[in-house]
Amino acid sequence: MSTTPLLQAAGLRKTYPTGGSRLVAVEDLSFSLYAGGALGLVGESGSGKTTTVRMLVGLERPDQGEILVQGAPLAARTRGRAARLARAKAVQIVFQDPYLSLDGRISIGATLDGVLRLHGCADRPARAARVRELLAQVGLGAREAAALPRGLSGGQRQRAAIARALAVEPAVLVLDEAVSALDVSVQAQVLNLLSDIRRDTGIGLVFVSHDLAVVRYVCDEALVMYRGRTVEHQPVAELLAAPQHPYTRLLLASVPHPGWDPEGIGRRRRELASSQEAAS
Repeated sequence: MSTTPLLQAAGLRKTYPTGGSRLVAVEDLSFSLYAGGALGLVGESGSGKTTTVRMLVGLERPDQGEILVQGAPLAARTRGRAARLARAKAVQIVFQDPYLSLDGRISIGATLDGVLRLHGCADRPARAARVRELLAQVGLGAREAAALPRGLSGGQRQRAAIARALAVEPAVLVLDEAVSALDVSVQAQVLNLLSDIRRDTGIGLVFVSHDLAVVRYVCDEALVMYRGRTVEHQPVAELLAAPQHPYTRLLLASVPHPGWDPEGIGRRRRELASSQEAAS
């Protein structure tokens, strides 16, 4: 394993104006992701996951801290075509809803061809061969290549979105709730695909999810966020077997199981929120 992380976040902070003050969305977030690794960002809505993702892919600038990709700072601003393409090659993202992120007027094959052309592959036969290779990598074929997004199932569309992200051979792939809209059987197919891809390519995965079962299956380590702060960061097996923070224990208790107590969970959630407010 290389001693240089594929992706490193150091002391990230992001605030937004709200009324006469500022809302702290992310505070002092740090982690390192190495080649072939998979990090789960876990937390409920409002925990800071989305803001973190937007900083990692360059859609938001942190107020403080630094993001490094393969040891080089992720540019705060991109000027010109070359800089934008370099950022795209560093980190790619797959969103929750592939139907909205794919152009409904363009076939899947043409979408992939366009990405390759944009990133400098001028040879048409070479592009066609690479499109077939990408589709095969995600379990799609000629029929799906010719189809518009509306002609595919949800799982097939998400596979196509993953293929599009992989087309530029990024160092890091960020998946923002990428399987939460899929049914369980299709989720399993996509998760197996992601595991195969990181094993075969060495790409680093940042997997954003509120679903601990998904994180358990895909990730090596998990970082739990609560109200913008990291409350726990451990290898997944250790975190699930012996969670240290009350919020992590609350997340695990919230998963339906025999003896599940929604009212008790709600009470514990309110108590935790009150204690956090008193401490801040």
